[in-house]
Amino acid sequence: MGSQWRTARRSQLLAIGAFVALSIVLYMSWLHQPAMPAEATHPIEELIQNAEFEFSQAVAKQATTLPAAAAEYRARRARHPPPGFDGWFEFARRNDALVVESFFDQIHHDLEPFWGLPAAEIRQSAKTVEPWLLGIRNGKAVMQTKEKHIWMEPWLDLLGSIADHLPANISLDIPVNVMDESRLLVPWERVNELMETAARERQMASLGEVVESFSATSANADTEAAPPPSPDWIHDYSRIWPLVRSTCHPASPARQDPEEPTDLRLPAPDFMPTQAPKGSHAGYVANWTTASDACQHPHLRGLHGTFIEPQSMKTSTRLLPLFGGSKLHSNNEILLPPAMYWSSDVRYSGGEGAHGAAWPFKLNALIWRGAGTGGRNKAATWRHFQRHRFVGMLNGSAVSAAEGTGANGRGETFRLPSADLYSVPGSAQGGHLGAWLAPFTDVAFTDLLCFPSTGGPACPYTEPYYALADPLPMAAQFGHKYLADIDGNSFSGRFRSFMRSSSVPLKASVYREWHDARLWAWVHFVPLDNSFVDVYAVLAYLRARDERARRIAEAGQRWAEKVLRKEDMQVYVYRLLLEFARVCDDEKNVLGFVADLKE
Repeated sequence: MGSQWRTARRSQLLAIGAFVALSIVLYMSWLHQPAMPAEATHPIEELIQNAEFEFSQAVAKQATTLPAAAAEYRARRARHPPPGFDGWFEFARRNDALVVESFFDQIHHDLEPFWGLPAAEIRQSAKTVEPWLLGIRNGKAVMQTKEKHIWMEPWLDLLGSIADHLPANISLDIPVNVMDESRLLVPWERVNELMETAARERQMASLGEVVESFSATSANADTEAAPPPSPDWIHDYSRIWPLVRSTCHPASPARQDPEEPTDLRLPAPDFMPTQAPKGSHAGYVANWTTASDACQHPHLRGLHGTFIEPQSMKTSTRLLPLFGGSKLHSNNEILLPPAMYWSSDVRYSGGEGAHGAAWPFKLNALIWRGAGTGGRNKAATWRHFQRHRFVGMLNGSAVSAAEGTGANGRGETFRLPSADLYSVPGSAQGGHLGAWLAPFTDVAFTDLLCFPSTGGPACPYTEPYYALADPLPMAAQFGHKYLADIDGNSFSGRFRSFMRSSSVPLKASVYREWHDARLWAWVHFVPLDNSFVDVYAVLAYLRARDERARRIAEAGQRWAEKVLRKEDMQVYVYRLLLEFARVCDDEKNVLGFVADLKE
């Protein structure tokens, strides 16, 4: 009996020992096994985090006193501020404008080459370059032309709202570009030469050298001066892309890549990127400036009407003082807030107070309505135009048809992006992307705009591919969560109103505007690559993260009400006119505001 008990006891101990040993082995095995990978952070989340950090860093530099604003100016510009800077700062302060020096970078980008020209030449050119001429005389804005155009009155009104605040002896000629298309394409080598001249002459004059008020030469062109160089306007549409390329840095892709990839005889889908777009982060726009620059993306030659055949063309390769509402990255116009942003035209504003319902009450859909603008879309070229491509890519039926041709299938105007690059619901392998898109994308043309014109909204060569829809007032579009902003003959003119709405603007553009330095992509709006190769994945991200989309919509709207008001346009133009008056002055290199340094 005792031996049996001892045997049983020994068996129990052995079993317990085996169990403990096995438990230890299993525990150690579990403890040292590779960790299960956490869900990867979406690349857009990383872009948002980076953009929010950059935004907060910029806004932290807001100047709240005149000495601080002047110090920020000197640190960033390596010059004294212009005469009248104190009046400008007080005007900004009274109008509750944020004074962040980087917000005015566009002014200095536009005007810096003019520092390399003689002031008298600038003054003379301003009088003669264009018949549409505004001016500042004796504290008033004046119309100096009999030529009529819809945008002249709004620009005159904008100038008139600040003219009496300018230094009394400022008198300027302000020629404006009333065409949709931007006009000046000065070769990179010439601009670089002017910038080098400006850099050599740039100085922070000593207090004893500084001249603190504008001279008479800033007011009027010398009547006996030699006539300015002729603009030598170019009207040959076939030269548009070579002219654009000439403005690019010699080491840029547009200058280095062979010409063949820009051959318009290739089908439009062949121009779409097969890899992540240059400068993107995992395929998504990482730098808005780079993404909008055709010098960095020469394939846009075959994907944007501006580079194919503009609607109209009157271009010069000379640096001329010409003001306008938008321009290509490498154009040389001087930007003003566009006239339609200052006007109250409901086609562009939606009407005062019309910003859309609160987010939960909006249609969970993307909306776009517009005409088939973008240039002279012809039977041989329309497939390359940005609006035609966008409408095709967001049409569920067209996408389903492309899916039917296989992975990375092709439509008339596009090629489906690689599933290896972008993960979206119903990707090409499953063949359901079109069905996924259809319920929440509402994009359509209201006028197909043939060239030559047919006299109506229809067009025989595009009608088989696009169904026309009735125009939709902008205020009604604000009832959707997502608003697409796509270039027409130039910028669309809608973006300010989209930013002021309670919806998310999705923007693709090759055009610059006055406000670009004060808006942050991924914080205030959602950027799209101009090929639209990323559009499905961007929509998938937003629809899967409704609260994130809402945050962008609300952040953009709040920020627009701080920096895109009419008061902010006035502050921008006030500063612009001070800077332009200085480059028009024979004493420009010693002109400056230094009162803050004397206290």
